[in-house]
Amino acid sequence: MELIPQPLTKEAFAPFGDVIDVPEAPGRTYYNDALGNLRPDAQANLSLSLKAETPDRPLRSDYMERHEFSSQTFVPLDVERWLIVVAPHASAGGPDVTGMKAFIATGRQGVTYRPNTWHHGLTVLDRPGRFAVFMWLDGGKGDEEFVPVPPFSIRIP
Repeated sequence: MELIPQPLTKEAFAPFGDVIDVPEAPGRTYYNDALGNLRPDAQANLSLSLKAETPDRPLRSDYMERHEFSSQTFVPLDVERWLIVVAPHASAGGPDVTGMKAFIATGRQGVTYRPNTWHHGLTVLDRPGRFAVFMWLDGGKGDEEFVPVPPFSIRIP
């Protein structure tokens, strides 16, 4: 399967979570409604991540991940373009690869994946990228799950 990414928009990404737009003007914008924690003992976790750029063209992968009980938010701190690949949860379990979608975000767009949203790992495209990452963790197996999927590729423009 080959995916052709589309530009990240709020409308196209809505089934999987929320898009966070970095403010263009002074002030503060809240994104609390997008955050989700389904475990009472999980603790808020804020981390910073530096990812090397991915030179592979096309990008090939054979796994997806999810955080069943927690949303996961990526806020760009210093990044050019980055790739988002998502899939809905299949009724039989695991990612529904027939519903997989790919998006390219700018360095002025972040996302919050809803709990239980299947997604590919953080992938930056043009140069190393820095992100703030927020989610809830309790140290259990529900914190994150990685599963194999049929191989797919993404055509990166």
